[in-house]
Amino acid sequence: MTRVEKIEARLQQALNPEHLELTDDSQSHVGHAGTKEHGGGHFFATVVSTVFEGKNLVQRHQLVYRALGDLMQSDIHALGIKAYTPNEIIKPE
Repeated sequence: MTRVEKIEARLQQALNPEHLELTDDSQSHVGHAGTKEHGGGHFFATVVSTVFEGKNLVQRHQLVYRALGDLMQSDIHALGIKAYTPNEIIKPE
């Protein structure tokens, strides 16, 4: 299982998102300080889930980090997060 697949599986299981987009941007950060020592990649996640309802930005990010657990120590060096509720997304008419 690839890093992306592991991350997606954890987020799917914990947050049951209506939409999940995960981008692996590790190639853009090859050679950056800490990347080699940490061994993890650089990722960006957009997550839309009802689990975020009533939660502020910090609480939403904490839910994502909690879902990823030990992957934050091994597979992920940096993670950008955009976390929305379904009501916060503008749907085309």
